[in-house]
Amino acid sequence: MEKLKIGIMGGTFDPIHNGHLILAEYSRISFNLNKILFIPTGNPPHKNSEDISPNRYRYDMTLLAISTNMNYYLSTIEIERKGVTYTIDTIKYLKSKFEDAEFYFILGADSLYKIHKWKNYEELLSLCNFIVARRPNHNNKKLEKRKDDLNTKYNSSIHILEAPLIDISSTQIRERIRNGLSIKYLVPRSVEAYIEKNRIYRD
Repeated sequence: MEKLKIGIMGGTFDPIHNGHLILAEYSRISFNLNKILFIPTGNPPHKNSEDISPNRYRYDMTLLAISTNMNYYLSTIEIERKGVTYTIDTIKYLKSKFEDAEFYFILGADSLYKIHKWKNYEELLSLCNFIVARRPNHNNKKLEKRKDDLNTKYNSSIHILEAPLIDISSTQIRERIRNGLSIKYLVPRSVEAYIEKNRIYRD
């Protein structure tokens, strides 16, 4: 019997956008993942919590964005966790809940270069697979070398994803809203409507 293969998409999702969804779907198809868990961060160590929208907004927007895909699921484990949330704690928790599953953590190339700054990154690299999305204007040879070096040194399982290079960022979307510009086609229509209704990112 084959192991259940679960993808993990983590992020502040402030807001979630079509780039996230495209990356998730290409990962699901390319690596034959059974499902993908979207996990909005609670209190990430690398960001000031005061700069992040309230949990309920980010939860609602993520739920709206993934509701049309039966392979996507929303997890609140980081939102509900007290204190600073670390990826390794999330992975350990999920592995204890899904003992027979194989996990694939989806991240961008910029995060792979900084992974040595993550808490217990050496252990983390041994606990799950990693799917890395290329970024626009990134050096592909440099990325391949980074992947190979980590795989060799830590016996990790890091894979580069072949997918469209979608240059959308949550920061860009927030700035467009503050400047009164359209975000149509950058986020799902349901998320756009939610942002408009709740007047998020207006200040």
